Amino acid sequence: MKIFGYQLPAMSSLILWGILWEIVGQLELTFFLPPLSAIFSTLMEIGTTKVFLKALADTGYAFFVGTFSAIAIGIPVGILMGKNRLIDELLLPWVNMFLSAPLTALVPVLMVLFGFGMKSIIIICALFAIWIIVLNTRAGVMQINRSLIEMANSFGASPIDAFLKIYFWAALPEILSGVRLGFIRGVKGVIIGQLLITIVGFGALFELYASNFLMKHFWAVLIVLFTISFTIAEFLAHLERKVGYYAARRN
Repeated sequence: MKIFGYQLPAMSSLILWGILWEIVGQLELTFFLPPLSAIFSTLMEIGTTKVFLKALADTGYAFFVGTFSAIAIGIPVGILMGKNRLIDELLLPWVNMFLSAPLTALVPVLMVLFGFGMKSIIIICALFAIWIIVLNTRAGVMQINRSLIEMANSFGASPIDAFLKIYFWAALPEILSGVRLGFIRGVKGVIIGQLLITIVGFGALFELYASNFLMKHFWAVLIVLFTISFTIAEFLAHLERKVGYYAARRN
């Protein structure tokens, strides 16, 4: 970020927005936006309570199980679609449809099929994350230099060897990009599930604080959620940059 030709350190924009937030909050223009200092003070108060820690554990469990399930299924499916035209033609319309469709509409169906428990929340989280992982993996596989595949075939590589040593590593930059976007979408999925299926975890805290107009508590939980999502996304973006040289090896 540059201001008047001067390069400011990273995260400077967040600091500037934080200062603006504090000023607006101190002016008490609206109850919806309390001062940022009061929000962090509230976070320190509730951050060690059993209710908050249990909500964090429930949300984290549903999120990681859902997203890692999406990764475990999405990457192999994306590789199969990228290397096999028939499978690609059969699955691509469905993948594009679910990626663009409002998945919230599936919540009643999941509730009927799997009940009002954690299983439905995990499934809706996985459904939010999986499709972008499939598409990015497919795109990465389709960009692999065909000479690598021909070389593997000439040396008698088995399908498992080709998957682990050729397709996965050559498509790794796109796979990581899809995983990063899948994690971001998974956060949306798990919160929607906790609000609409079973009122647990952070969804329960959002419902409680919003209905009682406890805006400092509401924003404190929301900031924790944003911070976790941002940290995961930045970590995966860092990994993307680290493995970026694989893209050059494919050409």
